[in-house]
Amino acid sequence: MEVLNDILIKPFVDMFSAPDFLMQVLWEGLVSGVLYALIALGFVLIFKSSRIFNFAQGIMVVFAALTLVGLHENGVPAWLALPLTLLVMLLLAVGIERVVLRPLVNQPDIILFMATIGITLFLIGFGELIFGGENKVMITEELGIPTGSWTFEPFGGFVSIEQRDFTAVVGAIGLVAVLLAFLNYSKMGRAIRALGDDHQAALSVGISLSTIWVVVWFIAGIIALATGIVWGSRAGVSFALEVIAYKALPVLMLGGLESVSGAIIGGLMIGILEKLFEIYWGQPLLGGNTETWFAFVLALIVLLFRPQGLFGEKIIERV
Repeated sequence: MEVLNDILIKPFVDMFSAPDFLMQVLWEGLVSGVLYALIALGFVLIFKSSRIFNFAQGIMVVFAALTLVGLHENGVPAWLALPLTLLVMLLLAVGIERVVLRPLVNQPDIILFMATIGITLFLIGFGELIFGGENKVMITEELGIPTGSWTFEPFGGFVSIEQRDFTAVVGAIGLVAVLLAFLNYSKMGRAIRALGDDHQAALSVGISLSTIWVVVWFIAGIIALATGIVWGSRAGVSFALEVIAYKALPVLMLGGLESVSGAIIGGLMIGILEKLFEIYWGQPLLGGNTETWFAFVLALIVLLFRPQGLFGEKIIERV
């Protein structure tokens, strides 16, 4: 009975007995969730348009951030380094489509997946050759991102919000809003959605597969750059940053590989829930460090009941 109390009752009592601390935990979880959702969006867009699971999304985050920092270190001002980095990501998207994807059209999914692993290894080697392997500092102030913090005293307690985190959340919301508007209202966006819904029908009405692939890989590059700037400002820019992309995997399992809204909601859910579990259950009962595995366990539990994820469409195969 005492064990049951420690697991089920005491954490909830602790949670609501200090509402100011709960607000701090929820905010930290929200920031992490927004970043997870951004990474997952890159996976979803590419998979919807090409049925390719892009294993290279993580290294694209690192490569975009390193390009931005590297240009600035070589004397390029931040206001110019940012659009030049976007140009590099566009050239990368064109190169991937021309050199890797176009020759592999109609190949089995596993071949295309292995191709993205090859892209990952190439970008790691190419990036180390150009930028080196040491940790670099993100040019946060040069980009106009504030580095201070705001403090509040709700419920007689204390809550601190980093201005860079607030900027990241607002910027991510704006980026997602622009992306959704692009997908829903632009001609190219509707073509991407049509290709995701039915490849053969989309191709039969003249939608260019190669153009769509370049566009979605470039969008994934923009998302990678935004994610790299935010994560780089928090932990520095190095190839170790690639591991954050693995956190997108349980987000995709939760939200479904083809659902944009699922990626957003799944990312927020995992960010907030893993932080709550770490603080109120993980540290007191399990010694902490539960954030490394909580998301994967949660996704596994969901998949046991909904193999297509919370927002994915149920697959029906006729035999």
